[in-house]
Amino acid sequence: MPYYSYYSYGYGDFLANNIYVLLLIPVIILSVWAQAKVSSNFKKYSKERNQRGLTGAQAAQEVLRMNGVTGVNVLPVSGNLTDHYNPTDNNIYLSDGVYSATTVAAVGVAAHEAGHAVQYAEGYAPIRIRNAFVPVAQFGSKFSFVLLLIGMFMYSQSLFLIGIILFSFTSLFQFITLPVEFDASRRALVGIDQRGLLTEDELSGAKKVLSAAAWTYVAALLMSLVQLLRFVLIFAGRQGSRD
Repeated sequence: MPYYSYYSYGYGDFLANNIYVLLLIPVIILSVWAQAKVSSNFKKYSKERNQRGLTGAQAAQEVLRMNGVTGVNVLPVSGNLTDHYNPTDNNIYLSDGVYSATTVAAVGVAAHEAGHAVQYAEGYAPIRIRNAFVPVAQFGSKFSFVLLLIGMFMYSQSLFLIGIILFSFTSLFQFITLPVEFDASRRALVGIDQRGLLTEDELSGAKKVLSAAAWTYVAALLMSLVQLLRFVLIFAGRQGSRD
């Protein structure tokens, strides 16, 4: 390969990496802030007992009942913030600090997971799309970096492009996840309010817990998009050098 091609490749990679770092810094700050807010808000409102003395499990059942959803079990699971809804067995799993806890945070988190169960029961379109996209996203996540690394170091544009396409699947999956998470929180807060599970002040605390959690998904998407942009810029720079 001619010297100028090596030089052009190096400059293109250098420019792409510098743009990547400039964009990455604010995204990292956002990620750290979001994680800190999740931790601090959950810790704060895990110390505040709700006036009705409802456990997280009871709150989840109330949200399900309000939406006419049956056949969903609410079960405990070990760990911290390991709460999730599993569509495979149609169960809601609540962590140690949520299942039997009578705190404001427990009600908010449990109601959010119940919101996911309601989404499945109602056939909410974004969650159906996300579920259908899971195998594609998993495949992309598993093989994208291998092809990107091989393509980058062997200067193979075809392999690098395939790696970019596969990596874009994971970014798209994270993008689809956003409306699913925001809608689950919306359903949770509506259920809490309409069922009177929390007082007005307590509801405000639950909103803060769920809002902080939502920002972690936003940060994850931005991180993925910044990485994708870096790969696209490197590819475009090398392609231009070849031309």
